[in-house]
Amino acid sequence: MAIVQTGLTLEQFLKLPDEKPALEYLDGVVTQKMPPVGPHGKLQFTIAKWLDRASGEGEIAEVYTELRTNWADRASLVPDVSVYLVDRVPTTEDGEVADDFWIPPDIAVEVASPGQSVNALTGRANLLLSNGIPVVVVVDRRPRQVRIARLGRPIMTYQGDDVVTIEDILPGFAFVVRDLFATLQVRRPRSGPPQ
Repeated sequence: MAIVQTGLTLEQFLKLPDEKPALEYLDGVVTQKMPPVGPHGKLQFTIAKWLDRASGEGEIAEVYTELRTNWADRASLVPDVSVYLVDRVPTTEDGEVADDFWIPPDIAVEVASPGQSVNALTGRANLLLSNGIPVVVVVDRRPRQVRIARLGRPIMTYQGDDVVTIEDILPGFAFVVRDLFATLQVRRPRSGPPQ
């Protein structure tokens, strides 16, 4: 992430025009997220789809990609995927999804961008945890690992045939690490007549 500006208040930051990739705010410093590359987008989509399926497609939880979440006077962050249990989704008076989210998600997912170090990913996970997110899932395609961070617990690393679950928040959500990264393989149609 590149520093874009410093010295703004959160209120001033929220008045800035939207940019792509998204701008984020933390303690007066504005940074810009890394532009996503193909594998990042595929992994983000896949894990969001799997989370949505496990959530009963909105019956247990709502899944959002690139959702801005704000913390009063401190931060405005955009995790790659955010999961909110249905009873915690901010809504308008008429029951529609609110424009602004001022409560942390129940699960945040960060997909590593090219060049992000393990220290940067760990720092990002700890930042999200310290802002009230119970579980942070970090997907890193270079070593083909998924890391699960929870406040006050050691970060757990999963790879290969390890099964990742977050049963305490989203019952039924489980996947094999190898299966997640297998989605990066493009399955091209066979040419020629069927045999």
